[in-house]
Amino acid sequence: MNIQSYVRHIEKLDKRFLWHPFTQMKDWDEGSPVIITGGRGSFLKDINGIWYIDGVSSLWVTVHGHGRKEINDAIKEQVDKVSHSTLLGLTHPPAALLAEKLVKLVNSSLVTRHSSLSKVFYSDNGSTSVEIGLKMAFQYWRLKGIKGKKTFLSLENAYHGDTIGAVSVGGIDIFHKIFSPLLFKAYKAPAPYCYRCGLDRRYPSCKLLCLREMEKIMQKRHGEIAALIIEPVVQGAGGMITAPEGYLKGARKLCSKYGILMIADEVATGFGRTGKMFACEHEGVVPDILCLAKGITGGYLPLAATITSEEIFSAFIGEFRELKTFFHGHTYTGNQLACAAALCSLEIFKKEKTLKHMQRKIEFLGKALDRIRDFPHVGEARQRGFMVGIELVKDRNTKEPYPFEHKTGWKVCCRAREKGLLIRPLGDVIVLMPPLSVSYSELKSLMRITAEAIKEVTG
Repeated sequence: MNIQSYVRHIEKLDKRFLWHPFTQMKDWDEGSPVIITGGRGSFLKDINGIWYIDGVSSLWVTVHGHGRKEINDAIKEQVDKVSHSTLLGLTHPPAALLAEKLVKLVNSSLVTRHSSLSKVFYSDNGSTSVEIGLKMAFQYWRLKGIKGKKTFLSLENAYHGDTIGAVSVGGIDIFHKIFSPLLFKAYKAPAPYCYRCGLDRRYPSCKLLCLREMEKIMQKRHGEIAALIIEPVVQGAGGMITAPEGYLKGARKLCSKYGILMIADEVATGFGRTGKMFACEHEGVVPDILCLAKGITGGYLPLAATITSEEIFSAFIGEFRELKTFFHGHTYTGNQLACAAALCSLEIFKKEKTLKHMQRKIEFLGKALDRIRDFPHVGEARQRGFMVGIELVKDRNTKEPYPFEHKTGWKVCCRAREKGLLIRPLGDVIVLMPPLSVSYSELKSLMRITAEAIKEVTG
């Protein structure tokens, strides 16, 4: 079978048997898919041998680049020993070693005299790490004898995953509204979305009115609220919404004031994405529960971790007959291959001083964004580290969005793909999130193509 026949064969099989996530399959069936067969560094290669810059790190997970020999070798070495064994009633070295490294890393990054995170519960992905955090918080209060705390507080525009619990604390109607009959009740506080403030104020003259509105909910409902769940510093899938300085620290203070646990969902922001290892570092905040996934293995295998405090963990300790056990787990919890990949990824962070070398790249990226900010149909270009959202608008003066059905964001990303860059939009917000290992020349090409695609589509 020649290459073109093989391409047609794969495309036919895909359209006949596959159902793609977050994809309108009618549109998919009418188009020609990019079929990925290889990767190296910041690039992905399609079945025809064409190379593309991976501008979103393969959905925000690739940290040190594709085909990283050290991680490949670590996985192969573990395969030769054993690929998987359960953590139900057993343990294994990669899980124990990684748990130690994660706890030390978290506590060295989130320096505080008052609290620390000390226990790691593994799962498979961001949604499950959040589900675990929600269930831990709920059961913690039950075990403490406080049964009224049975719901949660989250933010408008929040995204915490696609499982039922995670959707219940989500806040993006286009994803979540249809499932509302299945969801449990949760309270919503205003998002710190300064460009489109739901409270019709301007920062900084607003003096963080959104936090004061959050406090009103806590003041009235703290007896019901088990935890606040929050994406620190950047609301990712909500449109790369960057919180103003002081917001995160203020939310932490409110949780402490009203006896509400704080769950930090760092699934997207963790492992260097914001320029620090964890986004909570930007404001010296320590949550009670920390959810991690995506970049934890460098983007090589599925793994997630929910890390919690000794205070929460100790509430679950008791006699067998007391049924204080946390009855939750997954078949591939703490998978040996994934833990081996994560251990190697953390070693690369340390050996190559990844975060230190990122800082000049972040400045470089910011300067390139400054030029895009002046485009007539760019309402706002938001950046925190390597997390970028460029919000396109029909009218810059009124902030009027493009009609949804125009698919402006998708058209920009399709044009970028024609030029050798793979990116995805969130509605009409163009998302850029390259691997942390991206070079200056690759960043330059990424930003040039993005600018050209925006200009050509929006005129």
